Amino acid sequence: MKQISEFLEDFLPFWPELDPVQQKNLISSSSFRTFQEGTVLHRDSEDCTGLFLILDGQLRAYMVSENGKEITLYRLFNRDICLFSASCMMKDIQFDITIETERATQIIVIPTCTYQAIMNQSAMVSNYTNQLMASRFSDVMWLMEQILFKSFDKRLAAFLLEQSSIDDNDRILMTHEKIAGHLGTAREVVTRMLKYFQSEGAISLFRGGILIEDREKLLSFT
Repeated sequence: MKQISEFLEDFLPFWPELDPVQQKNLISSSSFRTFQEGTVLHRDSEDCTGLFLILDGQLRAYMVSENGKEITLYRLFNRDICLFSASCMMKDIQFDITIETERATQIIVIPTCTYQAIMNQSAMVSNYTNQLMASRFSDVMWLMEQILFKSFDKRLAAFLLEQSSIDDNDRILMTHEKIAGHLGTAREVVTRMLKYFQSEGAISLFRGGILIEDREKLLSFT
């Protein structure tokens, strides 16, 4: 297993520009953490654990409405960096995001206070952080565009194809309720559209999951 210093050097593009004291502070304050699937790592703007560097696993960032409806904003995979888990250092962030593991996940946590201190000292770190934030907001804007301008059948078909690619399997082990949470809709809407896809021969449904029968047919719905 590599040391934390090796991962930080590998993950952080600004690492060579830090002085030895800054590097030492990052190494000494950062820690390995392992979480099981379904663990909530961050819940709202008051929860400010730090930056998450994903070594292995998968995270889901989502919002929850007042009536409990969920919608996935973006997902993070190996070698991604989760910035909104340290959202308290971004004063203009006025919304709450929940971050949850979708698989067993190993991360390195960089405490918010350590990262913020270095960011305040280094223009390069500050610029990198702004770029990372802009990338995440681009993900959210893309999602808003899908919701506003794409019909639900297109969004659902695209989600199934994406999930199949993530799992590297045509069998998607996910309930209708879970899919609804990703797409910000009701379970009944998902069930109705999945049954339509099934009637068209694109998929078949089984208890607890979906099998893509005809990828080209499903792709035609997008």
